[in-house]
Amino acid sequence: MENWNSPGFLLAADDSADSAFRQTENEPVYTIGELAKKYKVTDRTLRFYESLGLLTPLREGQRRIYGRKDADRLAVIIKARKLGFTLSEARQLIVDEVSQQTLKLSREKCLEQIAFLERRRKDIEGALTELRRITALR
Repeated sequence: MENWNSPGFLLAADDSADSAFRQTENEPVYTIGELAKKYKVTDRTLRFYESLGLLTPLREGQRRIYGRKDADRLAVIIKARKLGFTLSEARQLIVDEVSQQTLKLSREKCLEQIAFLERRRKDIEGALTELRRITALR
C-alpha cells in the first residue's frame, strides 16, 4: 500500500501485457490494428491520440508501427480514462519520460477525482430516476 503522506504515488498500468512488451523499448511490436484490438480501442482512437502527441508510432510510409513505449503509454492512458481523468489530465499525470508507464497521483488529486466522480454519479442517478419516472407514466 502506498504512503499517503508522501507527495504523490505512482499508479502503474495494468500488468496484462504479454511478453512481447518485455522486449527492447523501441522495438516495433504492433501495427495499429493489432494494438487497437489488444486494448479494445478503435484505430481512430489511436490516430486521435497520435494527433494529440500522446502516442508516437514509427512510420513506414502510411503504416504505423507501435513499440513497447507506445503500448505501455496507451495502457496508462486507458487506466487514467477509466479513473475518470480527461486526456489533458492524463498527459499531465504521465511521468517517467523513459517508459511513460505510470501516473503520478497526489492524495489531493485523488480526493478531487473522487469528489468529481461522486458528483457525476449523483447526476447520473438523478437522470436515471427521471427517465424511469417518465417511462412508468406511459
